[in-house]
Amino acid sequence: MNADNTALLMIDIQNDFCPGGALAVPDGDAIVPLVNNVQDRFSVQVLTQDWHPADHSSFASNHSSGEAFSLTQMPYGDQVLWPDHCVQGTSGAEFHPDLKTNAADVIVRKGYRAPIDSYSAFFENDRKTRTGLDGYLRDRGIEKLVLTGLATDFCVNFTALDAADLGFEVIVLSDACRAIDMDGSLNAALQGMSDRGVQIITSSELPA
Repeated sequence: MNADNTALLMIDIQNDFCPGGALAVPDGDAIVPLVNNVQDRFSVQVLTQDWHPADHSSFASNHSSGEAFSLTQMPYGDQVLWPDHCVQGTSGAEFHPDLKTNAADVIVRKGYRAPIDSYSAFFENDRKTRTGLDGYLRDRGIEKLVLTGLATDFCVNFTALDAADLGFEVIVLSDACRAIDMDGSLNAALQGMSDRGVQIITSSELPA
């Protein structure tokens, strides 16, 4: 693995996605030591952070007839309605306290526009509006990405697929991710990533 052309993406490792949080991913905090342990292998490190306003359209509480985890139609397509989570400036939006963040080169905040959600670190859910991460990585000479974080079947998955479509070589460290797994969404995500050429390995299999 060439450290000069490879970046580590640490996706949404935030309090609200860990046990006790508003949208807890089962065992989500278990990935933190694994993510910390691989950081030193990468000269470029990227953190992503869900950063929602309180009136975000993806929150079930902002829909009179919406229930958490149900589907609704937005102008850009299907949208899962979520419990309120990662609200800007709250402790739930902060990174897990044990996650090492000092070496991160950039933080990509997403989902900060109330009318549209953003799972991917590259595009909002309209699949058109860019976050700017692609340009940043190109400027740094990055060709390969190693993904960790929460959740495997949503933000990690969407980020991996977009990265592959943008021409990056993509590796997902399966043991450094955890899933929500709604109605088989984990298996579907793993299959979809594999079909698009994303490598899915464990952190122990990561090339030196």
